[in-house]
Amino acid sequence: MKSGIILTSPSPREAARLAALAESAGWDGVFTWDGVALGETETYDPWVTMAAMAVTTERVRLGAVIVPPARRRPWKLAREAMSIDVLSNGRLVLPVGLGALDDQAWANVGEPTAARIRAESWMSPSPSSMASGRANRSASTAGITPSNP
Repeated sequence: MKSGIILTSPSPREAARLAALAESAGWDGVFTWDGVALGETETYDPWVTMAAMAVTTERVRLGAVIVPPARRRPWKLAREAMSIDVLSNGRLVLPVGLGALDDQAWANVGEPTAARIRAESWMSPSPSSMASGRANRSASTAGITPSNP
């Protein structure tokens, strides 16, 4: 069995320090939150936090507890995930889902919060995937081409 730890709200610098301590204590994974506002706590960008953790660790898996793809452009999410995966030498874990259903920070900036609308915004197939009979989200359907083919 493997065990991971969730860092609830430290700054990226503190998360990097705690990730290194967790690794030296034998934890198998270190995770952060991905949200706009989590109550009264400071909320830092999870990708910056994971980058900081990646450069201070060598073995532990890294990730956010849930990454809500509906809140990001597909090509931006692909680039962020690819960058952290390369920086961490393949240790990124990328669990995806809708995120917190009661995250009112999104409503405060005019974004939809209803689960169905959020799911449909991510899961709706692209015209090219519908034409091929395969409905998916990938770098190619998002218009991303490899920089090093």
